[in-house]
Amino acid sequence: MSVAIEATGLGRRYGRRWALRNTSLRVPEGRVVGLVGSNGAGKTTLLHLTVGLLNASEGQILVLGGRPGDGEKQLARVGFVAQDAPLYTRMSVADHFEMASRLNPHWDSTVAGELIERLDLDPRQRAGSLSGGQRAQLALALAIGKRPELLVLDEPVASLDPLARRAFMQTLMGLAADGLSVVLSSHLLSDIERVCDYLIVLADGEVRLAGDVDELLSQHRVLTGPRRDPLRLPADQTVIRESHTDRQSTIVVRTIASVLDPAWTVSDLGLEELVLAYMESSASTLRRLRSVESTQ
Repeated sequence: MSVAIEATGLGRRYGRRWALRNTSLRVPEGRVVGLVGSNGAGKTTLLHLTVGLLNASEGQILVLGGRPGDGEKQLARVGFVAQDAPLYTRMSVADHFEMASRLNPHWDSTVAGELIERLDLDPRQRAGSLSGGQRAQLALALAIGKRPELLVLDEPVASLDPLARRAFMQTLMGLAADGLSVVLSSHLLSDIERVCDYLIVLADGEVRLAGDVDELLSQHRVLTGPRRDPLRLPADQTVIRESHTDRQSTIVVRTIASVLDPAWTVSDLGLEELVLAYMESSASTLRRLRSVESTQ
């Protein structure tokens, strides 16, 4: 299996504060990866390490088998759209394409041009006069035109209106259908659920969950029943999140075994419930999960 991103013990520190630590990942090629987490969880730091804008403070990361930002060939293999879609405000759309064609050895003017035409962007219009949605689409067209093997998107639809966001996501789904590897960071879980087949959840600078979406959903259950101490659950049911009233317990567990206790009402989780459960889980839960997984 070819690997798009492989990180081992990866960490990044700013002064005394660790923005990302103990990160180990192995993301297959050809997947659309949803990267989620609260503000300050380390998402942008991980993306900047992936595209070579930052160097690791510890551990290592390989992207498409090479070190991020290591020379022109490696840079040409990765496309990146930052959250604020940075463009040169005084340059026109056509100027951006001309510059991109000179800087990228595999620039595909046909693909980029078709995208601009579909978006109905005026090539003569300056980037500074474009709407937020148009700037995001132009940035995406520039990233696609370089014909990358991996496309990295950091909150690309955060400032878009619903129509612009829908157009952006439709473009992204078309790219995914062509087999391009994509990493999409977003707070909009509905977008993640619609286009992503691989999930990474970050919290407090650490990876809480990573894997194939369908597989992860099949491994988690919501147990609802009479109030009970979670420590009394079977060893093969790892507690992710718990809540209790005077009489009732609701517990999210990770397990590959059937839940046989008739006292529980067992329900499946949706993607949003799964993500929120891990975002709210404690660091001690993360360590317990690692311990359980290492013995399997």
